[in-house]
Amino acid sequence: MHAITIPEPGGPEALLWEEVPDPVAGEGEVLVEVVAGAVNRADILQRQGFYNPPPGASPYPGLECSGRIAALGPGVSGWAVGDEVCALLAGGGYAEKVAVPAGQLLPVPEGITVDQAAALPEVVCTVWSNVFMVAHLRPGETFLVHGGSSGIGTMAIQLAKAVGAKVAVTAGTAEKLERCAELGADILINYREQDFVEELRQTTGGAGADVILDNMGAKYLDRNVQALAVNGRLAIIGMQGGAKGELNIGALLTKRAAISATSLRARPAAEKAAIVAAVREHVWPLVATGRVRPVIDREIPMPEAAAAHRVVEESGHIGKVLLVTTD
Repeated sequence: MHAITIPEPGGPEALLWEEVPDPVAGEGEVLVEVVAGAVNRADILQRQGFYNPPPGASPYPGLECSGRIAALGPGVSGWAVGDEVCALLAGGGYAEKVAVPAGQLLPVPEGITVDQAAALPEVVCTVWSNVFMVAHLRPGETFLVHGGSSGIGTMAIQLAKAVGAKVAVTAGTAEKLERCAELGADILINYREQDFVEELRQTTGGAGADVILDNMGAKYLDRNVQALAVNGRLAIIGMQGGAKGELNIGALLTKRAAISATSLRARPAAEKAAIVAAVREHVWPLVATGRVRPVIDREIPMPEAAAAHRVVEESGHIGKVLLVTTD
């Protein structure tokens, strides 16, 4: 088969489409013939040499894919060769085939195509696990997601609205904010021109956000705490704004607030399987009825992964950028 390899860390040109050995489905795994994968920020970090795959994972980038089951490994039941699936991966999505633990498989939801399904596993599992399983967003609460036009953001808006929350977003252009509004966002904040702390105070009567989903890390830490409501929950999922920040514990205590920080890639298989099962139960019906949809900016042939990385790094896209192995 062919896969995107990274012989040496570097810029997008470091991504090479090369012939590599076929993976084999081991105990409890299935072999998926990949139709499409999706680009995530973690893939860019891996390409740059900052985010290696966990032990035992595929060395190739790609944290989610969709396709068809080509073979079943020993001990797998409930799936059949030919089933259309999408999968949460620890790596290997930028390839023509990938071996996946059966617990990380999902059927392609009704109402979308097999290639579109590649836009779902990583973002849905990230949002559901952090916003709902950890931060426990409830109907009627105010939810802030930074980077509302990103893959994570566009999914977070839809899921939060589906449970009856009021949604605030930050984004850097009027076009991106308009797209967020189309997805259901109620409070639109241009972070280049507005202070999200002050905007939230004004639009919530001084209460702030009950839950914040943050991809910036250190840069936004203090302001996120300021923006939290009493009993608020801050869920940190990224460090685009740095890894080390100063925390005002007094402010946190005063608000009786909580901070969580999680990553998905290195979690044990059992934890991933539990998240995937929860997503199938709670989110897949929403996708099937059209209340939640993948937002896809464009599809690019997988051998041209370098071009896809440039698009994502320039942040000109809205939603997900997919890599497709077939026309």
